[in-house]
Amino acid sequence: MASLFGKLARLASSPQGRMLLRKAKDMANDPRKRQQAKDALDKVRKKYGNGGDTGQSNPPQPRG
Repeated sequence: MASLFGKLARLASSPQGRMLLRKAKDMANDPRKRQQAKDALDKVRKKYGNGGDTGQSNPPQPRG
Protein backbone atom coordinates (compact mmCIF):
# COMPACT_ATOMS: atom_id res chain seq x y z
CA MET A 1 0.00 0.00 0.00
CA ALA A 2 1.39 3.40 -0.97
CA SER A 3 1.88 6.00 1.71
CA LEU A 4 -0.24 9.13 1.76
CA PHE A 5 2.79 11.25 0.93
CA GLY A 6 3.60 9.02 -2.03
CA LYS A 7 0.04 9.32 -3.31
CA LEU A 8 0.15 13.10 -2.97
CA ALA A 9 3.49 13.27 -4.77
CA ARG A 10 2.13 11.14 -7.60
CA LEU A 11 -0.97 13.36 -7.86
CA ALA A 12 1.14 16.54 -7.86
CA SER A 13 3.21 15.26 -10.78
CA SER A 14 0.17 14.29 -12.87
CA PRO A 15 -1.51 16.69 -15.34
CA GLN A 16 -4.61 16.85 -13.13
CA GLY A 17 -2.45 17.55 -10.06
CA ARG A 18 -0.58 20.36 -11.82
CA MET A 19 -3.91 21.88 -12.80
CA LEU A 20 -5.14 21.69 -9.20
CA LEU A 21 -1.92 23.25 -7.90
CA ARG A 22 -2.16 26.10 -10.41
CA LYS A 23 -5.79 26.69 -9.42
CA ALA A 24 -4.89 26.67 -5.71
CA LYS A 25 -2.09 29.19 -6.28
CA ASP A 26 -4.45 31.46 -8.23
CA MET A 27 -7.01 31.27 -5.43
CA ALA A 28 -4.33 31.99 -2.81
CA ASN A 29 -3.34 35.16 -4.66
CA ASP A 30 -6.93 36.46 -4.85
CA PRO A 31 -7.50 38.96 -1.99
CA ARG A 32 -11.20 38.07 -1.74
CA LYS A 33 -10.45 34.33 -1.42
CA ARG A 34 -7.71 35.05 1.13
CA GLN A 35 -10.23 36.96 3.25
CA GLN A 36 -12.76 34.12 2.94
CA ALA A 37 -10.13 31.64 4.10
CA LYS A 38 -9.13 33.88 7.01
CA ASP A 39 -12.78 34.26 8.06
CA ALA A 40 -13.30 30.49 7.92
CA LEU A 41 -10.21 29.85 10.05
CA ASP A 42 -11.30 32.47 12.57
CA LYS A 43 -14.73 30.84 12.79
CA VAL A 44 -13.20 27.40 13.43
CA ARG A 45 -10.78 28.78 16.01
CA LYS A 46 -13.60 30.56 17.80
CA LYS A 47 -15.80 27.45 17.77
CA TYR A 48 -13.12 25.22 19.27
CA GLY A 49 -12.06 27.68 21.95
CA ASN A 50 -8.81 29.01 20.56
CA GLY A 51 -10.37 32.47 20.17
CA GLY A 52 -8.26 33.28 17.12
CA ASP A 53 -5.02 33.19 19.12
CA THR A 54 -2.25 31.64 17.04
CA GLY A 55 -0.11 30.66 20.04
CA GLN A 56 -0.63 27.64 22.23
CA SER A 57 -2.76 28.57 25.21
CA ASN A 58 -2.20 25.22 26.94
CA PRO A 59 1.12 23.69 25.90
CA PRO A 60 1.47 19.98 26.69
CA GLN A 61 3.18 19.20 29.98
CA PRO A 62 6.18 16.86 30.00
CA ARG A 63 5.47 13.40 31.34
CA GLY A 64 7.54 12.12 34.16
